[in-house]
Amino acid sequence: MNPIFLVGYMGSGKSTIGRLLAENLHFQFIDLDAWIENRYHKTIRELFAEFGEAKFREIEHKGLKELADFQDVVVATGGGAACYHQNMEWMNAHGITIYLVASVETLVGRLAAAKAKRPLVSDKSDVDLEVFITESLHRREPFYRQAHLVVDSTSDSAEVLTARIVDEINRFPKIED
Repeated sequence: MNPIFLVGYMGSGKSTIGRLLAENLHFQFIDLDAWIENRYHKTIRELFAEFGEAKFREIEHKGLKELADFQDVVVATGGGAACYHQNMEWMNAHGITIYLVASVETLVGRLAAAKAKRPLVSDKSDVDLEVFITESLHRREPFYRQAHLVVDSTSDSAEVLTARIVDEINRFPKIED
């Protein structure tokens, strides 16, 4: 089976759901950010600091293309990956895309506790964080909404959400290369 790409804002549950989904489907789980960190021997924070966001987005795009050759994988993309270099269109053509939707309030709660790991929000107060998420989610939403499947990740447990996604994937037509 072609790759399953999880897209959505940082903190929407892509890594958590991705691991469970891969386990349930007996697939390999790949976190795109971890993949990039291994390839470049630097953290995402270091890559942003050294190269800036534009160059990081090129690195991210290259990583996505490398992963598309893999079969039976679930890929958790970075929060911005869907929004650059026609990545969303490309992922839709090479796999199944799933947008994990989360409310601004949910994202603020999740990200406030993990700011140190997130270069785009690490220096923001909780009030600034809410404004930042609201504005950037507004810009990113049109890209995310192009996904094959849109799933709300805020109310159900990760296990229930994963079971729902598996049911949807099993009904999804196979993509031919």
